[in-house]
Amino acid sequence: MQAFSCVEDYRRAAKRRLTKLAFDYLEGGAEDGEALRRNRDAFGLWGFAPRVMTDISATSSETTFWGRPSAAPMVVGPTGLNGLFWPRADELLARAAADAGLPFVLSTASTSLLEDVRAAVPDGELWLQLYVQQDRRIAESMMRRAREAGFRTLMLTVDTPVHGKRDHDTRNGFKLPLRFTPRLVADCMRHPHWSWQMLMGGAPQLRNIAQSVGERADLARHAAMLSRQMDLSLGWHDLAWVRQHWPGEVLVKGILTVEDARQAQAHGADGIIVSNHGGRQLGSTLAPVEALSMIVDAVGASGSGGPAMSVFMDGGVRRGADVAKAVALGAKGVLLGRAPLYGVAARGGQGVDGVLALLLSELRTTMQLLGCANVGALTAERLVKLAELTSLHGNGSGGAGRAKRANPL
Repeated sequence: MQAFSCVEDYRRAAKRRLTKLAFDYLEGGAEDGEALRRNRDAFGLWGFAPRVMTDISATSSETTFWGRPSAAPMVVGPTGLNGLFWPRADELLARAAADAGLPFVLSTASTSLLEDVRAAVPDGELWLQLYVQQDRRIAESMMRRAREAGFRTLMLTVDTPVHGKRDHDTRNGFKLPLRFTPRLVADCMRHPHWSWQMLMGGAPQLRNIAQSVGERADLARHAAMLSRQMDLSLGWHDLAWVRQHWPGEVLVKGILTVEDARQAQAHGADGIIVSNHGGRQLGSTLAPVEALSMIVDAVGASGSGGPAMSVFMDGGVRRGADVAKAVALGAKGVLLGRAPLYGVAARGGQGVDGVLALLLSELRTTMQLLGCANVGALTAERLVKLAELTSLHGNGSGGAGRAKRANPL
């Protein structure tokens, strides 16, 4: 059996197993993929400044989100249409997250009912990601069902009023229901394992939306639901409407500017996710990790225009070291998007278990090598902004210059 030493190994295995249509949907970004590449590359802007001879004999990556324990500052984030990669993928992702001691966020565009996900993990920490469509009764139904199923936190995604331009999906003719064109049939023949599972498990459907619409739709009607226009009138004042239907924590996902972070704070959000939707919306944006520290400085402390907010981020996380950097820059936690999907697409539930175990192990190793025995010790002093390094020679002081610690952009 193949040995997987890093997330990239799972990515390669997923690419071999999936059809081009499915892998491109998982992997692709908007337009030319500039934002997608920047998300990953931006972690390289910072280098570590480790401390040695510290007591790391009892290193722990544990943290809490609103008083509830998590094995690490990581959350398995919301991703849609996961049944395209493995049958009942949402349940597998939720179960792996629960086994690893991490929260799991179910997407509105999931291919499993939220009730089935809860049944798969009766004691798991479950959050719901919410899109608001023109018919707000769909969102209201989704929130009611999630409350009744014991979901704790709501993640309102606000950066998707329309779908970004994804050239790869256009080239592949991707749409729901899946149309088995000669090109796709030929691709399926080259990927018999994926094709057999799709045949046995059925083509992926947006079952959560269908349930809240109140239809038991066939694939064509599911496609109609997918194309329903989002509520383009959604504004900051609508957080009050969300609060009417959701008693738990409310996070706003899709923030990239200080101005929007302050709006979320002023309108009573409990937290935000600094995110560019995995580079799948605008083709060219700054990376979330680049915007993170300035947003944390603006809203992460009390007295900054409202109660302190929990600031999360996502985008480009492939190593435990990436998680450590995000936390050192002020993130309360990091949402994992593509990384767990590589696992489930490569090996199903075992693959997700493997990816999460790798990231947890890498994070703890990074913390030990940094001299950080706990998450609280991951601070900006452990990072150096590489572009701001003072030259060791010719700096006018006649001596070695000091490296600056990480500063807000």
